[in-house]
Amino acid sequence: MRRILTRVLAASALAAVSVALVPARPAVAADAICYNCPPEWADWGGMLKAIKADLGIDVPQDNKNSGQSLTQIIAEKASPVADVAYLGVTFGIKAKDAGVTQPYEPKGFADIPAGLKDPDGNWFTIHSGTLGLFVNKDALGKTPVPACWADLLKSEYKGLVGYLDPTSAFVGYVGAVAVNGALGGTLDDFRPGIEYFRKLQANQPIVPKQTSYARVVSGEIPILFDYDFNAYRARYSDMGNFVFVIPCEGTVVVPYVMSMVKGAPHPEAAKKVLDYVLSDKGQGMWAKAYLRPARNIELPKDVASRFLPASDYARAKPVDYAKMEAAQKAFSEAYLNAVK
Repeated sequence: MRRILTRVLAASALAAVSVALVPARPAVAADAICYNCPPEWADWGGMLKAIKADLGIDVPQDNKNSGQSLTQIIAEKASPVADVAYLGVTFGIKAKDAGVTQPYEPKGFADIPAGLKDPDGNWFTIHSGTLGLFVNKDALGKTPVPACWADLLKSEYKGLVGYLDPTSAFVGYVGAVAVNGALGGTLDDFRPGIEYFRKLQANQPIVPKQTSYARVVSGEIPILFDYDFNAYRARYSDMGNFVFVIPCEGTVVVPYVMSMVKGAPHPEAAKKVLDYVLSDKGQGMWAKAYLRPARNIELPKDVASRFLPASDYARAKPVDYAKMEAAQKAFSEAYLNAVK
């Protein structure tokens, strides 16, 4: 997780995102606008309430994904609407390269390992997660909980598997990187991953663009490529019959970052929000939501005890995130040509 990035990439091509721009301005007055701060993801609902209570800053919920958020920010470059953005790390790098971020080093910035932030503060990690299978056991019925990526290709899982669109949502791309690496591919060779998704089409997977936590909890999507923190939240906070599986072939660990938007309409409020998510209280809130804080804050014992054993997490590896970003456009094109 703490692998050091050797350099921040030079300008790179934006990932292909086939999304329609959604209206950006909130229906109610706001003190700061965050793109991609969805209440059902990573306890952003709780974080936004805490920011309102502690800072008096109203930040409306926003359900875009990383790709949609970056597309919108670029489209609004001449007249920015967003103040801050929450993005998967590759999209954070893309945003910096597209010239739509501005440097800001929040309090606690120095505590973030060098490989998990832009040296000038254009993006920085706030927490990370491990990609695996978020499973609703009740929705599976008598179908066994899968143990491996390969299991999902079996006919018994037809119509039971979901993954977010890997050409738009960051978690979707992370799933592709995880599967590809687990099956012998590399960031220079996505053929194993593309072939896997091509075969998976025979099982009629569900492929949404937005975070689908509620759809797993309801049983609409019994198995979703998703993060550990969502599965633990469902099991221990929503008290359901859910499990998290780290596939037998292996998976990846990835960071999520935040950036201040260049020309932010509410710059002082934006800075306070970014300070808050890296503060001791903010990082502690992420930890209680089963996320790995960016700063070296120990997980509460009652939270840590709910994670899978360390032997399972040994199958989860970091990757070269700069190279992951550089490979994203080519992967998206290959996926669209072969799978969709």
